[in-house]
Amino acid sequence: MQENRTEEYNNGHTLVIEGRNAVIEAFRSGRTIDKLFVLDGCQDGPVRTIVREARKHDVIVNFVEKERLSHMSETGKHQGVIAFAAAYEYSSVEDMLKLAEERGEDPFLILLDNIEDPHNLGAIIRTANIAGAHGVIIPKRRAVGLTATVAKTSAGALNYTPVAKVTNLSKTMEELKERGLWFVCADMDGESMYSLNLTGPIGLVVGSEGEGVGRLVKEKCDFAAGIPMRGQITSLNASVAAGIMAYEIVRQRLGTK
Repeated sequence: MQENRTEEYNNGHTLVIEGRNAVIEAFRSGRTIDKLFVLDGCQDGPVRTIVREARKHDVIVNFVEKERLSHMSETGKHQGVIAFAAAYEYSSVEDMLKLAEERGEDPFLILLDNIEDPHNLGAIIRTANIAGAHGVIIPKRRAVGLTATVAKTSAGALNYTPVAKVTNLSKTMEELKERGLWFVCADMDGESMYSLNLTGPIGLVVGSEGEGVGRLVKEKCDFAAGIPMRGQITSLNASVAAGIMAYEIVRQRLGTK
């Protein structure tokens, strides 16, 4: 029947899956779902099944009003559920550590907090690849996922650089500290990056241009590093800051050889 027809399409930013059957099949086929939007108050069987699948896969569920679903929908036949699927598959943090081990290198990871602009994420993944980082870690909340725009902006780097999405960035940092990593965050009020020893197993933490690194994540960092600025403007685009910091790490690593 027409009212049960579901649509799956690419809007140029991420894969959007509309309709109950399509969303259920997406979960069951193993497709990576970044976010799920469900009509608030809808509690029928198929919707409960979808929510159960989402929680089983640790996917964020957003209960929203009908107006918001209608605004996101291009088909008008969302049936109370819309899922955003990643354009690329995520890796695990363990994959990154294994990659460092295979290369015979100290782990070098880039962790991103509050990065919601897909162009910034794509540019950082590109920089991570060129700088030899072993992976990029992003949180599930308040962060853009692996959309088509991210893939395009990465200029192919997404095919080679692992990206992991974690539930809790602070907890992930704690676990990595137990594996020997230490963390430095980019902070305009931090000590000059040129005066810090940025060698060894390291995680570089970068926040958004407006909000910076969140308090809880910042508290897990061992050092805060500032980028010397000589102009009238006192802030940098997140991807530019990540590039500058990443290449100071590269410079210091090359200097130890």
